[in-house]
Amino acid sequence: MKYILGTKIEMSEFFDEAGKVHPVTIIEGGPVYITQIKKTETDGYNAIQFGFGVKREKVSKKPQIGHTKNLEKSFVHFRELRFKNGELPQVAIGDVIDISSFAPGDMVTVSGTTKGKGFQSVIKRHGFKGGPRSHGQKHSEREPGSIGGGLRNRVPKGMRMAGRMGGDTVSIKGLRVISIEPETNRMMIKGALPGRRGTLLTILG
Repeated sequence: MKYILGTKIEMSEFFDEAGKVHPVTIIEGGPVYITQIKKTETDGYNAIQFGFGVKREKVSKKPQIGHTKNLEKSFVHFRELRFKNGELPQVAIGDVIDISSFAPGDMVTVSGTTKGKGFQSVIKRHGFKGGPRSHGQKHSEREPGSIGGGLRNRVPKGMRMAGRMGGDTVSIKGLRVISIEPETNRMMIKGALPGRRGTLLTILG
């Protein structure tokens, strides 16, 4: 089972042995602790719950403290990995998983929340080109234009208009692990990953 939680550190460059440069994102991954094992008989589905980011007990809430009292730790983040088809792997509550389960060359899927960009117009949100820059344009260069008329008395669903942009949970498949540093809990993944620095990311192999 190759699964870990991590935080985005920054983007950088990595030079391989042939001297070729690769754009990479540096992630501080794990360690994560198995906090609960859910089974179909008791919970309705098979899943493993992970805890990431040890939190001080003084700032933890009582339900969280009680949930992980056997581990004598409290965590900032909890995430589940569901197993729809197949049996649960042989793990136990309290097991620790770190980035050593990954290796350079592994193909992974990374999920995270994109940067929130607030309320944006159709130019930035959907890539509209706007109106012409001539023929009397003054205040309407970035307007969306007509959204249709005729006998229609409502705006249909899916109409591309201005609105909030970003803050979406996205998954990027087919990314390659470039480097692993178990001593610092850092790994490099080729390409850009969603979110700002410090964003929680889920890496699934």
